[in-house]
Amino acid sequence: MRVRVDPLVCEANGVCVGLAPEVFDLNDDDELEILKPDVPAEEADRVRHAVRSCPKAALALEE
Repeated sequence: MRVRVDPLVCEANGVCVGLAPEVFDLNDDDELEILKPDVPAEEADRVRHAVRSCPKAALALEE
């Protein structure tokens, strides 16, 4: 599974960072960084939850 972000839609609310900090982070410019675009199996459920919880629907999964 891969996760990606649409930087034109993302407002860097940080919901995903709070739900899956191993995969998502906000850089010093308040831009979302995906630390692990190829999501490890043990983090898949948390990443799915983070994607569903994004208030701007800026995240997408490719399974």
